[in-house]
Amino acid sequence: MHNMNNLRGIDLNLLVVLDALLAERHVSRTASRLNMSQPAVSHALARLRQLFDDPLLIRRDGQLVPSVRAHEIAPALTEALRQMREVLGPGGFDPAKEKRTFHIMMSDYASAVILPDLLKMLRLEAPGINLAVTQSSREGMLRQVLDGDCDLALGVFPDRPERIEVEQLFVEDYACIADREGLGSDGCLDMESYLARPHMLVAMSAEVNTEIEMALHAIGHTRRIAVTLPHWGNAPRLIEGTDLVLTIARKALSFQEHNPVLAVFEPPFSIPPFSYVQAWHERRGSDPAHLWLRKAIAEVSMSV
Repeated sequence: MHNMNNLRGIDLNLLVVLDALLAERHVSRTASRLNMSQPAVSHALARLRQLFDDPLLIRRDGQLVPSVRAHEIAPALTEALRQMREVLGPGGFDPAKEKRTFHIMMSDYASAVILPDLLKMLRLEAPGINLAVTQSSREGMLRQVLDGDCDLALGVFPDRPERIEVEQLFVEDYACIADREGLGSDGCLDMESYLARPHMLVAMSAEVNTEIEMALHAIGHTRRIAVTLPHWGNAPRLIEGTDLVLTIARKALSFQEHNPVLAVFEPPFSIPPFSYVQAWHERRGSDPAHLWLRKAIAEVSMSV
């Protein structure tokens, strides 16, 4: 590992640019993050390459990939900047004046459960912050976090690669929903009736082995998935007037509690609750704006 003494005499602003480039791996996103022009970031990278006598970031398959030397420098650089920010205090970051676009990945579940309160907070406290929200599978979200294509991913990530950090936002459990017409007077289904019904699955892929399937397999059962769709929001409405059953995260059904057509009830078997988290690359951990956004998301998640 190269000692940080090698960085003496280098303009601190250049090191801030290098830290952001290594996190973003993209000139335009780095420019947006640091509120700089793209030519200024490109010029800073050219100076850094001269100073280190190394390409630092190499263009490959349409993105910038860190060189071996950059990988060696990165941990010490991030730690040094983190310590400097602690010494200098939060005075350099003001959410009311911040102008930046954050790229966040979430399903329409989080868009319904978390985003409304988050947007209200942002408009009041940080009106210059823009959000660009996209969606993918769990694996796709983590890949984009690792590649630097997004700042944060919100979801369920039981298996996560190295260099990904997470924070639990809340613990969620499951509920079932079905049309009241085919249910008994108690408004629910026993195990035999549950297994006899066709089911709707909300997932990005029809071949997903979900927590629900794993819980059923553990007690020796399987269910028939008659419909798979990628959207949480529309799923309950599609149940109306059918014999389908939807087993889904409970908070996604909060808007159906007073629906006269649909009944919400407990699953007839035990499904372990799951941890809903926000995930980010460790290199973004000490960025003050990123830290502020994570705290804002955690705060609004406490009340969902």
